[in-house]
Amino acid sequence: MSKSLTESIIVPIANQEDAQATATALEPYDVGDITILYVVEKGEGVPDKTPVEQSKQVASESFDIFKETFPEAKTETTYQRNVVAGIIEAARDVDASAIAFRPRGGARIRQFLAGDRSLRLITEAERPVIALSVEVDE
Repeated sequence: MSKSLTESIIVPIANQEDAQATATALEPYDVGDITILYVVEKGEGVPDKTPVEQSKQVASESFDIFKETFPEAKTETTYQRNVVAGIIEAARDVDASAIAFRPRGGARIRQFLAGDRSLRLITEAERPVIALSVEVDE
C-alpha cells in the first residue's frame, strides 16, 4: 500500500525567524499532518550552547510563530548533541512520511568546518527529505 510523501511530515526549526520563513515556504503546498521539531543541542559533558530554559523559551516562541500559519501542527522537542541525529530520531519516533526543512545558509567555510547539516540530513535520513525553497514567489 502506498502512502503520500507529505502525509505526515516533520519540520525542524531553529529559531523564531526560521519558524516564520519555514512556515511561509511550506504554506503553498498541500501537506497532511505536520509536526514541528525543535532540537535542543546538549553538551554531553561540556557546557550546553545555551541554557536549557532559554532553549525551551526559544522553542515555545518558535512553535507559536509557525502555528500562526499551521495552527493544527503538533510540536516536539528533543535533546541531542547531534542535531541531525535528533531530527532523524524524531522523524522515526513520530513515523513521519518525510522530513521537510528550509536550508539554512551561512559561510561556506563555516559549513565546511562544522559539517554541512543539510547534506548530512539528506544523506543520513532513512526517509525522504524535502528541501523547501529559500526564495518565496510573490
